[in-house]
Amino acid sequence: MKSFAMNRRAALALAAAPLLAGVAGGAQAQGAWPDKMIKLVVPFPAGGPTDTASRIVGQKLAERLKQPVVVDNRPGASGSIAAAQVAKSPADGYTLMMLATPTLLAPHLYRKTGYDTVKDFAPVATVYDLPIVIVVNPRLLPDVTDLKGLIAHAKAQKTPLNYTSSGAGSFGHLSMELLKQMGDFDMQHVPYKGGVPAITDTIGGQVPIMYADLVAALPHIQAGKLRAIAVGSPQRVVMLPEVKTIAEQGIKGYDAVSWGGLLAPRGTPKAVVDRIAAEVRQILADKEIQDKLLGVGAIAHFQDPAQMGQRIQNDYGRWGQIIRDKGIAPE
Repeated sequence: MKSFAMNRRAALALAAAPLLAGVAGGAQAQGAWPDKMIKLVVPFPAGGPTDTASRIVGQKLAERLKQPVVVDNRPGASGSIAAAQVAKSPADGYTLMMLATPTLLAPHLYRKTGYDTVKDFAPVATVYDLPIVIVVNPRLLPDVTDLKGLIAHAKAQKTPLNYTSSGAGSFGHLSMELLKQMGDFDMQHVPYKGGVPAITDTIGGQVPIMYADLVAALPHIQAGKLRAIAVGSPQRVVMLPEVKTIAEQGIKGYDAVSWGGLLAPRGTPKAVVDRIAAEVRQILADKEIQDKLLGVGAIAHFQDPAQMGQRIQNDYGRWGQIIRDKGIAPE
């Protein structure tokens, strides 16, 4: 696989490029969808994995639909600001949003988001999975090489062992709380405001353990500054094939995967939703697109509207229960 750093630079370059592909192909007959520009709202800043995945897929979607697909970044409040606006947009197929797990779960964490994740949108297609990984500082925990060793070490402490994530209510935080519950052990969460400072302090030794986005942790794992001991997905990930899943290491049924997929406002015509889903299916089947997504730490994963809708309901319910049980709130 090409170097992660090179792929990261390429992804950032792509993020700066406008998605005007397909304009030269001309519009379809007047009144037929699509006959004008499609806006793809990304509820996070430019340059991150959600944004870059949106641009990779959006560019190909523009080529196939022969209309421009323009990315509109609207970050803030875990994506809830953008989602509230999209929920109120015309249901005509010309406004889409790339849903990511933080935005899916935001109504559980914020009092007023202005939308209902389950009721206010039409699922279109899942696009990618964003694996998460438990990493330890190998200098501080030289003997912790797998999940069994981490749990044993945590149980042996007189006071709870510290771990960090990218923030209170982040997916890494929720995932570790689920693991603690299923594995019957305890650790103390030390929240940071963002993945970069959390990883920096894990490498520096201020905190020995982190549940991190793989895209952020991978360069440091490859450099030997962090040791990956388990991934949260049900299957091993291609970027770290030697690292076992949590389920493989004794916590049966454990499944924690951050993901992204396209949504439209509720009421968008089924024919339009199905057309976009069919195009996305073809786009994600392309090996070149799969490799580009891998370059930003994402794994292409297509699910149709019905499957995506079920995934939204399952994740919304399951993680919402963890948030309520643990009394988790953003800082």
